Amino acid sequence: MDLFESLKTKVKGQDIQLVFPEGNDERIILAAHQLLEDEVAKPILLGQEAEIAQTAQKVNAKLDGIKILDYQNIDSDQTEAMVQAIVDRRGGKTSAMEALEWLKDPNYFGTTMVYMGQADGMVSGAIHPTGDTIRPALQIIKTKPDVNLISSSFIMQKHDARFIFADCAINIAPTAEQLAEIATESAKTANLFDIDPRVAMLSFSTKGSAKGDAVEKVQQATELAHQQAPELPLDGELQFDAALVPAVAKAKAPDSEVAGSATVFVFPDLQSGNIGYKIAQRLGDFEAIGPILQGLNKPVSDLSRGCSAADVYKVALITATQAL
Repeated sequence: MDLFESLKTKVKGQDIQLVFPEGNDERIILAAHQLLEDEVAKPILLGQEAEIAQTAQKVNAKLDGIKILDYQNIDSDQTEAMVQAIVDRRGGKTSAMEALEWLKDPNYFGTTMVYMGQADGMVSGAIHPTGDTIRPALQIIKTKPDVNLISSSFIMQKHDARFIFADCAINIAPTAEQLAEIATESAKTANLFDIDPRVAMLSFSTKGSAKGDAVEKVQQATELAHQQAPELPLDGELQFDAALVPAVAKAKAPDSEVAGSATVFVFPDLQSGNIGYKIAQRLGDFEAIGPILQGLNKPVSDLSRGCSAADVYKVALITATQAL
């Protein structure tokens, strides 16, 4: 079954509410209409009702049943409750005046809604850079108790082939400890989307074929990941071909339980991960779905500013699945 058909089956009728801070964007409106029509999520659009209605009319999308919230004109009781929630969550790092200023930003407003349980997840980034989506999530929602950083992964899909690539969007130069955490969190993401996790810690070296600090970092990360999740099929350091191709694996890493059959690929740094997924996408015709943010207490998803309405719909389906 196609990934998104499978996700639709999982989330349909689950009464999942997703907030969209960029409610006036036509791509968001089209996706929200489809999400509601397919009964897979209940969208909340932030923005002025008249402007959203005008945009919806322009793209011939119905707003019936879609909640619109003018975040700049909410009642004083709700404002006070949201300000207090931020102040309490920040533990004295943010004053009430600063929190009130934050709530003028739709991403902070939407994030606070998710934190307070007024929405199950948030999808943003169609017109905002990644930092504007992630920063409020880090400050208010924060990471899970056993997680130290937010990381990202992409689902790479082509026909029946489906893989996880990580981290391709957030952590520029992860340490060995951070790489290990990215690996274990990416395995959880794989499980969530029905991919049997077999994790390859990638390098330009396979099993000591090259030397250097970069290789040692991946070797150390592999050991740490084994300690964190001893039951997880995971190996490194592996070159990409050794991780993917059985014949190469047989020659380069014959004793590996992962080489030649990996499904989760952990890149050693952001530069290689970002380049790698885009090569697979543009030259290999893989569909790149994401970035999926990993490690947060509640789901927040970041869109590409070049996204289509179909992309928004797919990312919303992923977010709804994470919210289950």
